[in-house]
Amino acid sequence: MASRSYSNLMELAGGADRDQPLPSLGQPRIPRVMTASGIVPGLDRADAAADADAYAASVASDDQSDQPPRERTIIVANQLPIRACRGADGAWEFSWDQDSLLRQLKESLRAHQGRAHMDFVYIGGLRDDIPAEDQDKVALELYERFRCVPAFLPDDLRSRFYHGFCKQQLWPLFHYMLPLSPELGGRFDRDLWKAYLSVNKIFSDKILEVINPEEDFVWVHDYHLMVLPTFLRKKFNRVRLGFFLHSPFPSSEIYKTLPVREEVLRALLNADLIGFHTFDYARHFLSCCSRMLGMKYESQRGYIGLEYYGRTVTVKILPVGIHLGQLQEVLNLPETGLKVAELIKEFRDRGRIMMLGVDDMDIFKGISLKLLAFEELLTQHPEYRGKVVLVQIANPARGKGKDVKEVQDESYAMVKRINEAFGQPDYQPVILIDRPLHFYERMAYYVVAECCLVTAVRDGMNLIPYEYIIARQGNEKIDRILGLSPFTRKKSMLVVSEFIGCSPSLSGAIRVNPWNIESVAEAMDKALHTGEGEQVLRHEKHHKFVSTHDVGYWANSFLQDLARTCQDHNKRRCWGIGFGLRFRCVALDTSFKKLAVEQLVYAYRKASTRAILLDYDGTLMPESSFGKMPSSKTINMLNSLCRDEKNLVLITSTKTRATLSEWFSACEDLGLAAEHGYFIRLERDAEWETCGLATDFSWKQIAEPVMKTYTETTDGSIIEDKETAIVWCYKDADRDFGSCQAKELHDHLESVLSNEPVSVKADLNYVEVKPQGVSKGLVAKRMLSTMQELGLPPDFVLCVGDDRSDEDMFEVITTAVDGPYLSPGATVFACTVGQKPSKAKYYLDEPADIKRMIRALARVSDQELAMEEGEDPPYPFLAGDDTSTDDTWLN
Repeated sequence: MASRSYSNLMELAGGADRDQPLPSLGQPRIPRVMTASGIVPGLDRADAAADADAYAASVASDDQSDQPPRERTIIVANQLPIRACRGADGAWEFSWDQDSLLRQLKESLRAHQGRAHMDFVYIGGLRDDIPAEDQDKVALELYERFRCVPAFLPDDLRSRFYHGFCKQQLWPLFHYMLPLSPELGGRFDRDLWKAYLSVNKIFSDKILEVINPEEDFVWVHDYHLMVLPTFLRKKFNRVRLGFFLHSPFPSSEIYKTLPVREEVLRALLNADLIGFHTFDYARHFLSCCSRMLGMKYESQRGYIGLEYYGRTVTVKILPVGIHLGQLQEVLNLPETGLKVAELIKEFRDRGRIMMLGVDDMDIFKGISLKLLAFEELLTQHPEYRGKVVLVQIANPARGKGKDVKEVQDESYAMVKRINEAFGQPDYQPVILIDRPLHFYERMAYYVVAECCLVTAVRDGMNLIPYEYIIARQGNEKIDRILGLSPFTRKKSMLVVSEFIGCSPSLSGAIRVNPWNIESVAEAMDKALHTGEGEQVLRHEKHHKFVSTHDVGYWANSFLQDLARTCQDHNKRRCWGIGFGLRFRCVALDTSFKKLAVEQLVYAYRKASTRAILLDYDGTLMPESSFGKMPSSKTINMLNSLCRDEKNLVLITSTKTRATLSEWFSACEDLGLAAEHGYFIRLERDAEWETCGLATDFSWKQIAEPVMKTYTETTDGSIIEDKETAIVWCYKDADRDFGSCQAKELHDHLESVLSNEPVSVKADLNYVEVKPQGVSKGLVAKRMLSTMQELGLPPDFVLCVGDDRSDEDMFEVITTAVDGPYLSPGATVFACTVGQKPSKAKYYLDEPADIKRMIRALARVSDQELAMEEGEDPPYPFLAGDDTSTDDTWLN
């Protein structure tokens, strides 16, 4: 039997499902939640004896079992899909919340192939306050019966977390409300942010209690838990983690006002898969990553990927669906049929046409805008008075505060005004229902309504239109009540805001800008005038999509993509770097490892002919030191390497001769020749020769004027004229505009330089023009081939660089191992600076490490030279220790 993780102790407390307990593992079952300190309930001697008697049988059955372990998904959300109440005896009673998306997800997903036996564990909070003395008992019951792990939060912490940071700061901001004043969303409060972090940490700790990090999937939901991925990946670098945002994600101009914007972005990027309802939301997230973190994204065979420290974070776009089975069950209820018959008598039999709105009573649902549009409709079209009725179902608001009260007062006042202006003795134009309705009542209203209106000014998804479509499709029972034949084609009309998540999926709906009152009124009129045939076609188009893209389809697709994204986790080496919320996980190839100086020095000492290739920018000198003269210590170390007759040294730089004039002089003093940014020594005894690069740069006179045009129109861009290339750099420009301009410039340059022997390359933050075939890789290949021609094939190669331009060198060096340029059995060290994806096989952390490495090699060369001349070694401590870190010799 496949073993389970030690962290799955909660599986010993109950079954895999409340209806199907797990088989005994042959050990006493230990509940994860203890009812009293130091006492483990159910673990008495009788229980232990019974388990011991069953142990042999369980072992035998385990040996015969070849079934793989069941897939398990841990679903984490702010609220558990559980309803709680006190019974008559004061005891807590629990039941599934059938309206919860998380519950519907489980039921619907199991109908998909291969998911029937998937296990689910839920982690989240409860809506009710559970006294501390009841928490252990409640936790045990919830896990045993429902596979739910509750996170109990103190009242004050929960209030600051949910009603504070989530509802006063994140929720308004994600719905495009800036805190321009205290009345318009809450100003950023550092204490509320700390509460948000604390709750996310508590939820992460709950995951640790149940997770099997090698097998389980973790699926985190919504903006309440956006920093949880960081806490979890700190513990398990290879955890298979997905996140889905159910709210809108604002544009970068809105999001950038959040003081903790980078912390939240980096936390989300610690997930493997990030899901959004629409492309607009995903596009805004990607734009924020580009503008604030400097990241680049690309489409990879239909999937959008972000490269983040060696990990590919996939962005998925898929709107959530409804639980089709649940809606059909509700339609079959006797109560639904009775309510439908009642509404038919109230409206249809009296010649009234019902238009329906179903919204939460909050500031973003646009109830007041809908009422204004309906008032405009009755004003402009008197023929609808006494005939058309707007039924507005106002669900209780999920939040609380001054803005909710203002929405309620405004809505009541507008309903009163419209009814007074257009009402008749037996006609009320607007019916506002502000009491909680049973779900079957709402479905009955859907069935009878001729048109559904959703005019939210901003909403993450909104499934009201989907529910309306399924209700209008009905069933045989509903058809009989409506007086329809079994062959009657169903119809429906939708007027939806273009600012809600479901709008892109409903191509047959009439889309409106809810802020344009006249336009919404015209859409209402169009919906009422649309012919029956067109209504049927619109309905059938919508029904086909909604019925095939239910919540199970959405969940199955998400989990499939999560598995695909994580399939290479065990093939990569992972390191955690950074502190706090700046933590990130670096994933690299298993062959990529830190260069051991001891190993390098040992191979260096054994070699008879050595090739050494060193980059200057960011390797020998830090990035911030461009244009500065290298220190005397660096010159001394390089001098030691160059004086060694076994060594052939190449130093590369893409900077101009003017920028590095002092460095050129220093290298020439060492006997190094320099031209076009490359230095190479090709003979040990006498001559120094330069690599034969292109010398005709007349094409620059064509390229530079074109680049100047784009520089003038792109604020923040500059031109860098290098010795062998010219570069248009836009790293300080607006990223989106700069990227757009770069694409245009690339096409423009390719056009005007089509007859020139140059190549045009566009990459992140720059467009470069250089002679064809000129690269550091070409120089490295030229060096090795020349050494081979001179009868000096190296048996030791060291190549060190730090950026993309050095990757060509790494590729040439690593692929030369089996080629003719190197001696048989040659040792090759390709090393990059920093832990990052690279074609090199080794890395060192920073330029200071490179200098320490060169110093160790220089000591060996000086020691060998001194011994050849019959002198004592200049560094006696090296005689028995090649890796000493004593720095006194350089002082």
